Amino acid sequence: MGPDDTLGLLEEEGKLKGYVDVAQGPEESDEVLSYPLVLGSRQGSHVEFKTAKIHQKYYRFHGTVERGSGRREGDPDYLRLVGDLETVTVKADTGEESVDRKPVILRSMGKREGGEDQEHSSGREAGAVEAASRVAFLRSLSMRWANR
Repeated sequence: MGPDDTLGLLEEEGKLKGYVDVAQGPEESDEVLSYPLVLGSRQGSHVEFKTAKIHQKYYRFHGTVERGSGRREGDPDYLRLVGDLETVTVKADTGEESVDRKPVILRSMGKREGGEDQEHSSGREAGAVEAASRVAFLRSLSMRWANR
């Protein structure tokens, strides 16, 4: 995952809809692969989602919604998703899954925030992925993450 990858979420009656956009390298034919969410739910503060599989890869997230440091709903880092992001790669010939699990903090971007990230990671422990969103709220959750 990199600084140009985006998670967009829309919550409707406890169900999550959305996408994970993953930027591709210069050698790839597509600039971005958009993985739509096929399963997603929020029950209280617990959030889970799973994307569709593209090129034998998909993503899963399990975690919680937490209040961030933003004071109002439109502020950057008003909400955070804190949990584990799994990148699942499936072997085409055997169907065997390989899982790469990383702890993440996904920070929402404020309605007025735009352009470059305004916050930068300051050395998080245990390989956690710090996140700074650049997309506006679709409802209450819309995140962007970056490896830092």
